[in-house]
Amino acid sequence: MDAQLFLGVFSNEDDILNATRATNAAGYKIHDVYTPYAVHGLENAMGLKPSRLTWACLAFAATGLMLAVFVQFWIGSIDWPLNVGGKPFNSLPAYLPVIFELTVLIGGLGVVFSMFVKTKLYPGKTEWVPYPGVTNDRFVIALEQRDASFDSGAVQRLWQQFNMLEAKRLAEVTL
Repeated sequence: MDAQLFLGVFSNEDDILNATRATNAAGYKIHDVYTPYAVHGLENAMGLKPSRLTWACLAFAATGLMLAVFVQFWIGSIDWPLNVGGKPFNSLPAYLPVIFELTVLIGGLGVVFSMFVKTKLYPGKTEWVPYPGVTNDRFVIALEQRDASFDSGAVQRLWQQFNMLEAKRLAEVTL
């Protein structure tokens, strides 16, 4: 999807946090906020919903747990039952280390791959940096301009009270 972005550049994390709160409260559609490091409270200021990756982790971990129990039970009791020291063929305590390890492994790998799919990260993808200093010392708010009613002057006036360094419009960007 192609859209135009309007960027506001700031030099301080407090300024970007307060500007993001004010922008969200004013009802503008925030595309993203780019920072050189994690800023505490930014996700709340942007009005983001909680991530669903925790549910993906639970689903993958439950899959790993069921896979571990099924495979061990099938191998130990049905496919190749061995009588070792008179122990029963389906001894659950013997399965626990593999159950734990496979639950953690499948849950962790599943979340990583889910994150890659959700964020569209893949090998060979070319990076897109909205502003040259955002990886060093600049903080950038990107607003989506979806229609002609977007007033860049009003946004600039809103951001000026938070020590905005620069405002610029980007041409068509594929989101």
